[in-house]
Amino acid sequence: MKKLLVTFYISVLALKDYLYREWLLHLPLHFIRLYLIKKTLYKVGKQCFFAIGIETRQGRNITVGNNCVVNKRVLLDGRGGKIILGNNVDIAQEVNIWTLSHDPHSDYHETTGADVIIQDYVWIASRVTILPGVHIGKGAVVATGSVVTSDVGEMVIVAGIPAKPIGLRKSKLLYTLDHRPWFR
Repeated sequence: MKKLLVTFYISVLALKDYLYREWLLHLPLHFIRLYLIKKTLYKVGKQCFFAIGIETRQGRNITVGNNCVVNKRVLLDGRGGKIILGNNVDIAQEVNIWTLSHDPHSDYHETTGADVIIQDYVWIASRVTILPGVHIGKGAVVATGSVVTSDVGEMVIVAGIPAKPIGLRKSKLLYTLDHRPWFR
């Protein structure tokens, strides 16, 4: 009987997670999504925008600064450590930020985790993957399709697999992100 109750409880939790991720975070009204996201993440700053269909895992390990934009189909995975987004961080669609991965040298396929820190004014383009333990410096840009496996310095533009420096950003970073479309 105890095993049946545990199975039932796990099923209820899985259903709750499914409904949250696949239904509620797809509602076309941003203020409802923002309310739900603020209830699940550790901290969300002022004037942030979260598009339809983002996915968070272990939200209590995720902190988002002010004026951030997180576009559709972004995965923020806080299971292996903290994800810390600074202010005015722009994350394009289909980005995956991981804090947990498997150790390729483990005989038992064990997991390993580390924090991901993304400082102010970072621009992460579409379909980027950021692996555990990465620190991205202020004002850096990560080009489309890159896989970030190591730290990125301030104002550095990186691209490729693995991401390597290809230039320096020359912006004075005077902007404040303010992206709020009605139905996204």
